[in-house]
Amino acid sequence: MATFTLQGNETHTNGDMPAIGSDAPDFHLVTTKMQDVRLADYQGRKKLLDIVASLDTGICVTSAKKFGEALKGRDDVVALVVSADLPFAQQRACTAEGVENVELLSMMRTRAFAKDYGVLITDGPLAGLAARSVVIIDENDKVTYTQLVPELSTEPDYEAALAALK
Repeated sequence: MATFTLQGNETHTNGDMPAIGSDAPDFHLVTTKMQDVRLADYQGRKKLLDIVASLDTGICVTSAKKFGEALKGRDDVVALVVSADLPFAQQRACTAEGVENVELLSMMRTRAFAKDYGVLITDGPLAGLAARSVVIIDENDKVTYTQLVPELSTEPDYEAALAALK
């Protein structure tokens, strides 16, 4: 179990994030076109997973926008923004904020992704959602970087995550 804070209150996840150098856990998520996707669908590319509680919040949509802007023109990397929001809500929030160059993925059918990546919030008012975190997976599906953001109401370390993609 990992610990972070939510507005200063200690909160927990179901486990630990994948170890650096380990095989990335497979996942089953849903696109905004209601299509099922798995890790293998991104084979051969680096993957930046921007994991957020809900794109209906300013900080979550800001991280999606910043990662999308930073990775513009990088054909070797796909930015995957994962939340528990329904695909329709994800699309609406990101369109309203001008978020581009990211693929929105929903945990609407199962929370297995959050459990397998060790980011499922287990207590507090946001239990059942995912803790703000970043995972970088290389083109061979090995985990090369992780960050569980220490305070849910703050942004991830963009510089460190982007440096891990070089």
